[in-house]
Amino acid sequence: MTIDGDDELTRLKEIGRIVADVLRDMGTAIEPGMTTLELDLIGRRLLEREGARSGPEVTYQFPGATCISVNEEIAHGIPGARIIRAGDLVNIDVSAEKGGFFADNGASFAVPPVSKVSERLCRDGRRAMWVGLRQVGANKPLAGIGNAIGDFARKNGYTLVRNLASHGVGRSLHEEPTQLATWPDKSERRIMNEGLVFTVEPFLSLGAEWARGSETDDWTLYGEPRAPTVQYEHTVVATRNGPLVVTLPS
Repeated sequence: MTIDGDDELTRLKEIGRIVADVLRDMGTAIEPGMTTLELDLIGRRLLEREGARSGPEVTYQFPGATCISVNEEIAHGIPGARIIRAGDLVNIDVSAEKGGFFADNGASFAVPPVSKVSERLCRDGRRAMWVGLRQVGANKPLAGIGNAIGDFARKNGYTLVRNLASHGVGRSLHEEPTQLATWPDKSERRIMNEGLVFTVEPFLSLGAEWARGSETDDWTLYGEPRAPTVQYEHTVVATRNGPLVVTLPS
């Protein structure tokens, strides 16, 4: 989507604020002993209170309001009977629609007591996302995002999952431009036009380089090789003044 006027930007910011608030509140609500379904129900109620609909549910018939992935699961985890335990690494991905506009964001949360490894990985996962976001701006190359994140990962001893890419968003959950690499990609030649809306969502890992599907369901993805992995995601608009992040909580 390319923003066309102040009204569209206002509506995009509204759904962006909603998903950001839901993500924040779900992260705060995590407690050892609760199930991922119980956590998802919190997110569902918060979305319904705002008059918003789950993006993956309405778009893909995903079996949950949000994606919740724990430890070895790195993306698209189905909320269910799995119990969250102390020390777990929990990723929550919240995307939703309201009034014909979509926004998407995510974050990883380490459940106390937090190990030094998990603390550093979460800190650097956020840093990697912002390194990429700082490359956003009208008439700048999309390749700059992946190049910057790749440099950060290499210098700090991390790998990047290279088949889970960022994507366009706005009028639908996934749209053009598709397959926006958050790793160095020499084939990327596209330029960000002013008003372009998309996500920046690197998967930073202590060893995983690929995501593979589950043998038991059609959704859950695991790192290959298996290693602690985090994802942080914002929806952003490319402007003449740089990145305009719309998924910030109120």
